[in-house]
Amino acid sequence: MLNIPMSIITLAIGSFGIGLAEFLIMGLLPEVAAGMNVSLSQAGYFISAYALGVVVGAPLLSIFGRTMTPKYKLIVLMIIFTIANGLSAVAPNAEFMMLFRFMSGLPHGAFLGLAGVVATRIAGPGKSASALALMLSGLTISNVIGVPLATFVGHETSWRVAFSLICGVGLLSMLSVLIWVPTTAKEPKKKLAEEFVIFKKPMLWALILFSSIGYGGFFAWFSYIAPVLTQVTQVASSSIPYLLALAGLGMTFGNWLGGKIGDRMAPIKMAIMLTFSMLVILALNALLAPYIWPMYFLTFLAGANSIALTMPIQILLIDTCKESPFLGSALGHGAFNIGNSVGAFAGGIPLALGYNLISPWWVGVGLTAVGIGIVFQLKKITPTKFQEEPVDTSNIALH
Repeated sequence: MLNIPMSIITLAIGSFGIGLAEFLIMGLLPEVAAGMNVSLSQAGYFISAYALGVVVGAPLLSIFGRTMTPKYKLIVLMIIFTIANGLSAVAPNAEFMMLFRFMSGLPHGAFLGLAGVVATRIAGPGKSASALALMLSGLTISNVIGVPLATFVGHETSWRVAFSLICGVGLLSMLSVLIWVPTTAKEPKKKLAEEFVIFKKPMLWALILFSSIGYGGFFAWFSYIAPVLTQVTQVASSSIPYLLALAGLGMTFGNWLGGKIGDRMAPIKMAIMLTFSMLVILALNALLAPYIWPMYFLTFLAGANSIALTMPIQILLIDTCKESPFLGSALGHGAFNIGNSVGAFAGGIPLALGYNLISPWWVGVGLTAVGIGIVFQLKKITPTKFQEEPVDTSNIALH
């Protein structure tokens, strides 16, 4: 722990807040639905609204302030994040809640994209995946401690109180970045056309497609975990925070394991392996949902697999987008949140049609199956070096 730069720990605080903003609503979805006077499937659209904000904000806010130093851009992004989440906590109705959730998602991809590139440069050669894992550890720890604790607070008081806790983390993140992230020189100004050359690469679009559809399977599972556990598995609502903590422990383990594997295994091989395992895990979740003990184990596994799977995709994105690694990394986070939106929206369709509560989980299995097809097509266009050895991104210039 003593060897971890304080600047990376600081970036992890920001990712902790972002994880809390993204995943907290999933543990309080029934309460938010009741508070906004909407159905459970309609409340799922609040999840999709946040994800849509990430998709829109990732490229737009990556381009915004291109000549700012990374340090001050991180602070500006966290200011937007804090204000938007504060507004979500006081939303008067469903329409405003949709708007504020959308706004809350805007800085998500841009912050994590910039933080990820900064972290790999701080870590140095041969430690790119581990550095990303350390930066993202805040997101996974938020699922172990932050989301369960805030969910408990929401159950005991109000979901609005739980949402207000996100603002406190945002303020702490701003202060930490101000103190510990070094102020580096501005990068040479580039024309937008030079930044946008990455959009001509088929590899980028294949990675975005995989993240948007294949990863949506996980979110179709996680978006509806609270109602399935309480009404199908028959878990007491007071126990939901503990099961969410179990998913968070899985994410933390998967984050650590993904970093270790990513430093040693070719990213495309890692992506294929983890997509197959995700399909099996989600199918077992749907089949065994009525049984409490298997659900403990499978909840942990789903969390671990989901975060480990982000590692090879993000590494491929940064290296594929060498001309604009910040924009490429941010687009990756945006694509994962298209998966969030697709999963939450598609999972809500069978509920709206009257099917049982497990039906969103089978939608997740279907989305992951499509992802397997995409990742094999991705393998066909992946450069040979990505198929045979790990990728080092620490020497890529930050723009």
